Amino acid sequence: MTTGDVFDAAAGARHADPALTLPPDMKHELPQSAHTVEKLPVVEGAPQTHYADNSDDDEMGVFPTEEEYHTLRRVSDKIDWWVYTIAFVELCERFSYYGTTVVFTNFIQQPLPLGSRTGAGFSGQSGALNMGQQASTGLTTFNQFWVYLVPLGGAYVADAHLGRYKTICLALAIAIVGHIILVISAIPPVITKPHNSIAAFIIGIIIMGIGTGGFKPNISPLIVEQLPLTKMVVRTTKTGERVIVDPAVTASRVYHYFYLFINIGALVGQIGMVYCEKYVGFWLAYLLPTILLCVCPLVMWYGRDKYKRAPPEGSVFGKAMRIFMYGNRGRWSLNPVATYKRLNDGTFWESCKPSNIEPSMRPSWMTFDDQWVDEVGRGFAACSVFCWYPLYWLTYNQLNNNLTSQAAVMKLNGLPNDVLSNLDPFALIILIPICDLFIYPALRKAKINFSPIKKITAGFFTGSMAMIWAAVIQAYIYKKSVCGHNAAGLLPASLGGDGETVCPPVEINVWAQTGAYVLIAVSEIFASITSLEYAFSKAPKNMRSMVQAVALFMSAISAALGEAFVSLSVDPLLVWNYGTMAVLAFVGGCLFWLQYRHLDSIDDELNQLPTGHLVATKDVEDNASIDERPAPVELQEK
Repeated sequence: MTTGDVFDAAAGARHADPALTLPPDMKHELPQSAHTVEKLPVVEGAPQTHYADNSDDDEMGVFPTEEEYHTLRRVSDKIDWWVYTIAFVELCERFSYYGTTVVFTNFIQQPLPLGSRTGAGFSGQSGALNMGQQASTGLTTFNQFWVYLVPLGGAYVADAHLGRYKTICLALAIAIVGHIILVISAIPPVITKPHNSIAAFIIGIIIMGIGTGGFKPNISPLIVEQLPLTKMVVRTTKTGERVIVDPAVTASRVYHYFYLFINIGALVGQIGMVYCEKYVGFWLAYLLPTILLCVCPLVMWYGRDKYKRAPPEGSVFGKAMRIFMYGNRGRWSLNPVATYKRLNDGTFWESCKPSNIEPSMRPSWMTFDDQWVDEVGRGFAACSVFCWYPLYWLTYNQLNNNLTSQAAVMKLNGLPNDVLSNLDPFALIILIPICDLFIYPALRKAKINFSPIKKITAGFFTGSMAMIWAAVIQAYIYKKSVCGHNAAGLLPASLGGDGETVCPPVEINVWAQTGAYVLIAVSEIFASITSLEYAFSKAPKNMRSMVQAVALFMSAISAALGEAFVSLSVDPLLVWNYGTMAVLAFVGGCLFWLQYRHLDSIDDELNQLPTGHLVATKDVEDNASIDERPAPVELQEK
């Protein structure tokens, strides 16, 4: 089943309002009352809008006509300041997560400095467990897998039982416990006993991962759910310009600054903690993030009466899977060609709509309307888009281990080897406002549709370019190192080595890695931020955490794939490692574009699908109301 057929659900967008059900050439003949919710007064500036009613289906403004869709400039809605308190919670949580994980590689890979009881390296290399590069890559990759696997459970708990707000609060409490155990693994009495330290360390990252996994899939939907506008409307600015206030543009702006907050937290946490590691010890590098994480519950308590809280709706995910299985009935055959044709005949989701099923034949679990089936189809299509992301995340994951190890064999000039990874969040802090305030508005003004699919494709390609940069740097390291293709190993006896002396750093300044980090940052703007937008805008309203968790789960799959490449994370194979990542990202980007390029033209329709109705438990009256609903316009015409 292709995504083109999955997105037949977009047809439901034509029933969202009276204007969209008419042929394009008749829309201008509509009386004003037919497609006006309410005329707005002139307001200050394009994004500055004010309205009295914040309900989902009754936004203030005028629905755009077909001509206005293609001619009017699109702008963001007004965003209340308190919405960003949720982003501040994410900032603190990301400070704690990245500030902790940034020192994992040195903690695992490097030996405890001679005479040290804290791991601080001062003028030398910080370290603790002396388990080597492959072990550090393996454990950091496991951590990456774990924290992006658990969100599936965290999303289910939020959507079905607790709601997003309560799940976030519970997850923060669990994460704090995990961080405390990490602090214990690095205190002097424990860090000097490697077996005890690694045991506590592994327990800590498992518990921390449970907390992080419950937090991540719920925090990003929560912030955009605070926005009142859900449908595009036309409004007039103070200058008299008519503009389309687009919820997708508003969500994009929120997510860009949400991601900016993430990277401010990551940047401050990573820079601060690598110096704590270097000059005090690992225990402080784990303690300070734990303290800041404790601020998060206080902010959530402050906003408890301000935040909109979507209530849990029971086993929504189970119903979605039942719809999917119901649509598959009678379509599979031993003949793969016949199976393909049946899955892609354009009737998959239509056959699942209650209005197309005789009441006597309708399953008892089918307690929803046609619009919710459209939403589920759109959500499944979004999840299919995310299935390509593991190839992209393979490139990003090199920041967490191999690029840090690469820096360790270069000329550092007094810098900690893991401080260079901060070029990524630093570049994002600069580039995100540039994209939001200048580049994207300029593209919209020029009528260039830089759609989510185009952004994601560009993210694949820039990620590939980053890996090419890293591969070239690694090739020059091998060329210039006195140890040749064993640049990170021990100095051989032929060069005066005693079996314990490591190879001297090569005469390549560590800032040569800058290009790789900046290119990865650009790829994140295109691919990572867009995945947040896409997961929110394409998910059913009562499954937003779950679809976000599926997007996050792609990082877990990527981490599992990364385990298969651990054997390349060692001299003399590191050029092959980076080259392989570059090829995979480039090929993945090409195939992604070929499969999804047709979605650009219907993205607006998908975003405008009406909100469906679902009853999580069997309800006779609701079933009856579903029976009484008229068939879709297309079926009436037939």
